[in-house]
Amino acid sequence: MSLATATPDGRPSVRYVLLRGLDERGLRFYTSYFSTKGKQLERNAFAAVAFFWPQLQRQVRAEGAVHVISEDESDAYFASRPRGHRLAAWASEQSEPIASRALLEERYVHFEERFDGEDIPRPHSWGGYEIDPERFEFWQGQANRLHDRFEYRREGGGWAIRRLQP
Repeated sequence: MSLATATPDGRPSVRYVLLRGLDERGLRFYTSYFSTKGKQLERNAFAAVAFFWPQLQRQVRAEGAVHVISEDESDAYFASRPRGHRLAAWASEQSEPIASRALLEERYVHFEERFDGEDIPRPHSWGGYEIDPERFEFWQGQANRLHDRFEYRREGGGWAIRRLQP
């Protein structure tokens, strides 16, 4: 999914992340808390996501407040990741400059040796976020650009639905 955050002065920032959970609580993804997106979410805890399926001419967007999920849930997800992915989370200070690819690979080998034969714990700088959606928009492409668009906006204990013009 594409994830949009914003800087404290309102400049948008977008990138793709993997959706790792979706249920009645919200949409979950995982990253370094010190990454660009993590720093932006710490200062402005709102985000928007978009999914697009061009073959189906469908798009879904969601917007809402974001919060850090529990350490237990982050630990459980981290433990389910392949060993190489867990090592990479230790080796990379995500979004920070690095002098060379060779240095990054050296860091990876260092942590590979450090955790040789051991379980790899979740770094405290890494974990999950959850978007609590306040708004969804469903878009279905149609002939002549007369697309179908429906907005679901949270109101009280339910959702208000309205059709939007293309």
